[in-house]
Amino acid sequence: MPAVVLSIDQGTTGTTALVLDRRLAVRARVTVEFPQHFPRPGWVEHDLEEIWSSTRVAVRRALRAAAVRGREVAAIGITNQRETTALWHRGTGRPVGRAIVWQDRRTADACAALRAAGKEPWIRERTGLVLDPYFSATKLRWLLDHVRGARAAAEAGRLAFGTIDTFLVSRLTGGAAHVTDVSNASRTLLAGLATRRWDDELLALFGVPRAVLPEIRSSSELYGTTRGLAELPDGVPICGMAGDQQAALFGQACFEPGDAKCTYGTGAFLLQNVGPAPVHSSRRLLSTVAWEVGGEVAYALEGSSFVAGAAVQWLRDGLGLIRRAADVEPLARSVRDAGGVTFVPALAGLGAPHWRPEARGVIRGIDRGTTAAHLARATLEGIALSVFDLAEAMRAESGRPLASFKVDGGACRNGLLMQLQADLLGVPVIRPRMVETTALGAAFLAGLAAGVWRGRDEIRAVWRTDRRFTPRMRPTAREALLARWREAVAAA
Repeated sequence: MPAVVLSIDQGTTGTTALVLDRRLAVRARVTVEFPQHFPRPGWVEHDLEEIWSSTRVAVRRALRAAAVRGREVAAIGITNQRETTALWHRGTGRPVGRAIVWQDRRTADACAALRAAGKEPWIRERTGLVLDPYFSATKLRWLLDHVRGARAAAEAGRLAFGTIDTFLVSRLTGGAAHVTDVSNASRTLLAGLATRRWDDELLALFGVPRAVLPEIRSSSELYGTTRGLAELPDGVPICGMAGDQQAALFGQACFEPGDAKCTYGTGAFLLQNVGPAPVHSSRRLLSTVAWEVGGEVAYALEGSSFVAGAAVQWLRDGLGLIRRAADVEPLARSVRDAGGVTFVPALAGLGAPHWRPEARGVIRGIDRGTTAAHLARATLEGIALSVFDLAEAMRAESGRPLASFKVDGGACRNGLLMQLQADLLGVPVIRPRMVETTALGAAFLAGLAAGVWRGRDEIRAVWRTDRRFTPRMRPTAREALLARWREAVAAA
């Protein structure tokens, strides 16, 4: 049996290739960043060729760093930024234009028109999602309507739509496979939540021809094999696939109903496993497919904050307050509190449970004594408070108290942020030894299909805790912080 699993984690700002063995020893981890494009206010785009280039470079460097030859790769797993919408020519694989990123808000008016027409309750019932420009359907319709000739070509079957998982599998297989998995399909507003299939009524509502769509498959099976790549030999199986947040839930070994995790990346995403049947939310949380493995389906409740680590990037790139993202923690620790400053990081609108795409960031409480350190601490507090709102809504929706809180993603390395999160939630926050659980989940899904791991019990056995953060904030300080937060959110 080949020695390692290769996991490709294609994110919003970079692509990570992770090489690991069956005992979870990381042989190599390489991240390659790529540009973001902002052609107009509220528009966010990616160049698919830049994504593909970053993927190839990351894979090549990771295999070299791990001293692994391509034939030693037992399986490839893919996890991806979700909802980002791509369109390309079937014959050549050439993109018709830039992909529209999940953060993009250009279709807010189209969503508002459907809402005004009374379509949202039916859409929520059918898909488990809210009617918001976050999701893929209105993005795809925009491409079909605004790229010259795209609609006619799509209807004739000459174009292929996909989220980034679909695009990567197509490129890795030399164009042989046009597939997605159930978790990614459930984020498009085009698939039925219960049926896990493309829905003709949704396709008609959003003006999407069926001919452009990929085949929906499970999250752990053979989708195709590599072909025509310099980085890998032909024939390496690609057999694990899930959207990034569902992959992180799997990578955290949240296999039982009630298990929950929060991923802190560009945004913050809280998911709870709710079992084999979907739970429809009355508090504007999302109901989504978590995964399908071996014929068994798991659903999840999800709450998302669009901006988490991106707020720290803004401090670095927009304001120039820090040189590196890691500098935010020592700067924030240099003051005892935020000095009365509250920052609502609604830099791309407010997600769950508010769903206000028109909201914008708010900083309140600044005076002559405010310093960069106060703003840094207020930024970390704003991230933790956004997640607190999600957790409170999920506790009420599921009827299950949070016994503990598993965390992952790059920003969970920030110890101050994790301590603030535990203080606000009032429960322990548990950080795993491997915080790259998004990539780990994709590796698990691929490894299960390839026989690297024999089952979920074997996965549970290798999962390890790194640190446990316990609450220690005084109740009066916590309540004062929450009161200031609610006032600021109302003003966003």
